Amino acid sequence: MVSKSKRPGKRASKIALLVVLAAAVLQAALIQPALANDGQPALQIEAAAAVLIEAETGQVLFEMNKDDLLPPASMAKMMTEYIVLREIKAGNIGWDDPVTISRTAAATGGSGGLLAAGETYTVRQLFENMSIFSGNDATVALAEYVAGTEEQFARRMNETARELGLSDGAYFINATGLDRSDMSTDPASLPGETQISAHDAARLAQALLRDHPEILEFSSTTTAYLKPDDERYKMTNWNWMLEGWKGTGTDFDRLFAYEGLDGLKTGSTTRAGNCFTGTAERNGIRLISVVMGAKTRHSRFHETKKLLDYGFNNFEKRIVLLPKTELADLPAAPVRKGKEKEVPLVTDAGVEFIVSKAAGPEDIVVEAVLTDDEQLLTAPIEQGRVLGKVTATYVTPAGETIRKEVNLVAARDAEKASWLVLFFRGIGDFFKNMFNGIKNLF
Repeated sequence: MVSKSKRPGKRASKIALLVVLAAAVLQAALIQPALANDGQPALQIEAAAAVLIEAETGQVLFEMNKDDLLPPASMAKMMTEYIVLREIKAGNIGWDDPVTISRTAAATGGSGGLLAAGETYTVRQLFENMSIFSGNDATVALAEYVAGTEEQFARRMNETARELGLSDGAYFINATGLDRSDMSTDPASLPGETQISAHDAARLAQALLRDHPEILEFSSTTTAYLKPDDERYKMTNWNWMLEGWKGTGTDFDRLFAYEGLDGLKTGSTTRAGNCFTGTAERNGIRLISVVMGAKTRHSRFHETKKLLDYGFNNFEKRIVLLPKTELADLPAAPVRKGKEKEVPLVTDAGVEFIVSKAAGPEDIVVEAVLTDDEQLLTAPIEQGRVLGKVTATYVTPAGETIRKEVNLVAARDAEKASWLVLFFRGIGDFFKNMFNGIKNLF
């Protein structure tokens, strides 16, 4: 009986031990981050939508609800910045142009509030107010100066959205990103509310950086004065992640300043929540991040840090082909009627991909093909003539296929042979072919 009574106890002990081990395994699984398909830690972003792209190519490195249409708040000002900078570049307006503040602009609420009706400022002063201080009044003043009225300017914003390839749903009713109920005048011809997706914001930021890189001069400025040395007119940047805050001893320095971050635009309203389009550059890679609908002003920066850390820690720029490179698989092209029977080939440009650091050589496929146009392969051939194509293909961890194509060109001139050379070459080819035909009979 004693031995029988011990067996149930041992069994119970074993069961209890298994339960404890199972609980420990489950707890460890919950504590450790889930892994993505490529073995990288999965990224958990606390916001309504988010996206991370590489600035040069637009390659998406992370996405969460990236195509959902949401209110962008003051991130809409990136479109206003783009249009104003384009007008300056085209010579239609100038940085030193005087702009008199209208009653409508001065009455615009929300961020800003430094302008009074009847005052005059330069385009540059108003642009600084808009891009550094997110001044709604300055933004409306610029819109009126460019297009006559803010409503007309908003129509231009929508036209530009189509030109830049933003989604069909991207839509603006004003220059500021304010909700209709907060505007000082109602844009009757533009129903609804401003809305864009996180991916729209990222692509808009990409266009802004590509076409008007001078925007970083403004977006990276931590503080400025609308009126020199007057503390009442001090403009402090709402972007607390700027690297420029480092060493200032402020809370921004201690809590948020991020290496390499120099832009781009914050936004916050009750309807939109807290939004931020950020951009940072490290080791030759520039990333653009977008967070929409974060719970607090602080959290939008914390979530942005997660995105940028993820990008910089897990991806790298990898050179696949250098310019002027000879390919082992297709080093030369045959030349018809040339002094020489072949001409060496090289690439006319290089190829780079933003790839997962875990990617191996097998993840990038390079294929080269020669032109089938005999005329192009007929001498004389000048150096640089396109004689083929090289296609490099990379499949991202998310399953997106990215292709880049460069030309294969003649590395040097290939002169046409004289008629005498071609005559004897033809005779030689004739007897060579005849000999091969006879040999094949046996």
